[in-house]
Amino acid sequence: MSEKIMTPGEMREILPVKKEMLLLDKVQVIDENNLIGLKCLTLNEIYFTGHFAGHPIFPGVLQVEALAQLAELAVYKRLDPNQTGDIYIKSLAKVKFRRPNNPGDRMFFEIKVNSVANDEASITAVVKNNSGVSCQGEMVLAVRDRIKTPSAPMPFNEFDKSEKSEMDVVKVMSYIPHRFPFLFVDYVSKTDGNGHVTGVKNLTNTESILREYKDGYSVLMGSVHPEIIAQAGCIYMLSNPASAGKVAYFMGIEKSEFYHPVLPGDQMRLEVDIPDNTKRFGKGHGFMIVDGKVMSKTDMMFAIVDA
Repeated sequence: MSEKIMTPGEMREILPVKKEMLLLDKVQVIDENNLIGLKCLTLNEIYFTGHFAGHPIFPGVLQVEALAQLAELAVYKRLDPNQTGDIYIKSLAKVKFRRPNNPGDRMFFEIKVNSVANDEASITAVVKNNSGVSCQGEMVLAVRDRIKTPSAPMPFNEFDKSEKSEMDVVKVMSYIPHRFPFLFVDYVSKTDGNGHVTGVKNLTNTESILREYKDGYSVLMGSVHPEIIAQAGCIYMLSNPASAGKVAYFMGIEKSEFYHPVLPGDQMRLEVDIPDNTKRFGKGHGFMIVDGKVMSKTDMMFAIVDA
């Protein structure tokens, strides 16, 4: 790549994202390994409806998604020159959310491609607003085959919603402030009282968090895996009576690893451990499981603060 400015139209020819989830307004290509993206935040964006009402904050994992989109623009010709595969986030590490981004902010995304080898690209990334660094971390992008033959629908199982489920979505919403279109736990199947919660998210084809290729192939964005897992953990933390009236903020991703694609029609079981939900700062470890197979795992950090 020679130095140039990319427009949203040019980006959408490359990135398989829905229009409302293209998170870059302009991209400056410095060289093939260094790109800068700009995102202007305005309240007239759909995710501010549910993150959060009365206190709009740009979601941390959407910062990760914007960085992944910028990185994909840099490496797609080297990872998938014929554009027949699925470029995905293989891992995240040392991701820290340092300060909020709110409507009115301008966000600059910077990525550096450290290496491209063995169908993988190693990326260092940072996000800045006018107050300083808001997010930084490392990621690895890789390419995998698109699934041509989907599996049969999974039969009903012990984790399907029933009268035995511990929390329905109304109860979930009584604990966390997330709302449409950024509430990603449909119900809580059970908790064990020892720091473990089992949540469930059903993925349907109309959701904006899907990557959609021109051939119709759809797959869940890797960037939101940690958010889905983290929301289950937040529900557990905030269900503690000692946390009544408080909110939990997602402070960082120590490490996430992504193993398999999650597709429309999948039921995601979220198995999350929060060893101690009584402290102001905490750590959690979670797995996303589909039909008995681990799709991703995440080690994360939280902070519990007054609402």
